[in-house]
Amino acid sequence: MLAMPAAAGAAVDPDSALHAYARARLADGDGALQAAVASYRAAMTLDPDSIAIARRSFAQALESGDEALALRAAAMLEAQAMLPRDGTLLRIGEALEHRDWASAGQLTDRMEEEGNFAFLAPMIRSWIAQGEGRAAPPVIADKDPFASLARRYVDEHVALQAIGRGDLAAALPAARRALALRGGGDGAALRLSFAGQLAARGYRDEALAMLPEGAADFAAARSDLKRGKYPKGKRALLNPAQGYARLLSRLAADIATDQGGVTLGMRLARIATFADPESAEAHIIAARLLTAAGYPAFGVAEAQKVAADRWYGALGQAELVVAMAEAGDRPGAIALARTLAQMPGADAARHVQLGRLLADQKDFDGAATAFRAAQAGYTPDTMPWSLLLFEGSALEQGEHWDEARAVLEKAAKLAPNEPVILNYLGYAQIERRQNVDEALALLQRASALKPQDASITDSLGWAQYVTGNVGAAVPVLERAAAGAPDDPTVNEHLGDALWSAGRRYEARYAWNAAAIFAEGDVAERLAAKTREGLKPEYAAP
Repeated sequence: MLAMPAAAGAAVDPDSALHAYARARLADGDGALQAAVASYRAAMTLDPDSIAIARRSFAQALESGDEALALRAAAMLEAQAMLPRDGTLLRIGEALEHRDWASAGQLTDRMEEEGNFAFLAPMIRSWIAQGEGRAAPPVIADKDPFASLARRYVDEHVALQAIGRGDLAAALPAARRALALRGGGDGAALRLSFAGQLAARGYRDEALAMLPEGAADFAAARSDLKRGKYPKGKRALLNPAQGYARLLSRLAADIATDQGGVTLGMRLARIATFADPESAEAHIIAARLLTAAGYPAFGVAEAQKVAADRWYGALGQAELVVAMAEAGDRPGAIALARTLAQMPGADAARHVQLGRLLADQKDFDGAATAFRAAQAGYTPDTMPWSLLLFEGSALEQGEHWDEARAVLEKAAKLAPNEPVILNYLGYAQIERRQNVDEALALLQRASALKPQDASITDSLGWAQYVTGNVGAAVPVLERAAAGAPDDPTVNEHLGDALWSAGRRYEARYAWNAAAIFAEGDVAERLAAKTREGLKPEYAAP
């Protein structure tokens, strides 16, 4: 077992398990995941009985994608009855990979007993049955306590298994229901998955019908299908491990929509890549979640496993853009995003991705052009208000206010009850001291629609202050500061209002709170106000 040196001052053998474990924890704390995993691997070899090492090794092996180390650590934790819940999922994947249907079934029973992932059981058992040579489509009983969760996943697997059996009558309705639940990139990936399986089974026309014509995301797949260039036969159909990988990938993406679920989602995505190393979907989702979890270099590596010129290439490249940007390669990310946006049939999401990157680089004119290009496929009746808001924001930040105002007003007409538009249009006019009565009315509507939003509350309070109603502004700005205590703009606004209300000690307190997170000119202005009080030249804009 891992043990500390006998005496406090005793030297630690640099080749000991303790030393390797210490190196691992230090690397872990610094975010150096690869170095941490290498040291955990060494520590486990030197002290294979240490539960502390096994626990950390298991978690870090999943996050880094080291399947062998994850399985070693899982076996050790299993022997001590300390295997985490996601360890059971790892072991199910291992059993399916090895076609050990009996073990996979026993582990699925355990997963149900553990509770956390019990809703996956019908889908997993249906894949086990397929492996055993039986057709047993997943069925969700109404009395199942996890029925509502399970139904989010069941149709995809009913469809995939029915395609494998050649049962189009069951497959196509289930596929349509599954697609109705999925939007964005994951919906596109699911269409490609269904199309690939249909084509492998010989249903080329049905496969083409899954892929909208003219869309860049599906161009490579449609071209291959029309030329008959795609995998065919039983070997191209999903096996149980591959079906399981798709189930975990979808769950990982869903879990990670909540920020608190990103780490667990990332681990599930990694388990999916272990179960099916060739799954483009699994690598795409793993890339997304690794980047979101703060490991963009690993996200880049995962996204690069998706061949750029194959069916999932456009989806993988879009994730690569995000990972590259987060990893610090902004020029490379912008160049790739520009290439994707210039593809024939590129959808609005590709132009928005480029626009956001350009806006982050302060190229607001380029961003506005990209956001305008995103609108090209829409009519005035179908235009999403968000695209107009993106364009208006870029124009406003690029100091083209007259154009920005026209676009923002157009957005407000499309979505007259959307608080974020009302807030942006109202606050932008308040900043410029234009149409202040109209702007104040917009902000009052925005606040009534979304009273808990600290940013909107701040805008309303500041508008009241600017229009001379200091008494009304102070309590509104105090509420905003309570909702966003780390926001320098909110705290500066509150400080200015408090000073004008004669509450000067509290004003300096608010300015000091703002200064903690302020930078550049704002920090200098706050320092001057704290020293000298509020003067016209120090007022917040």
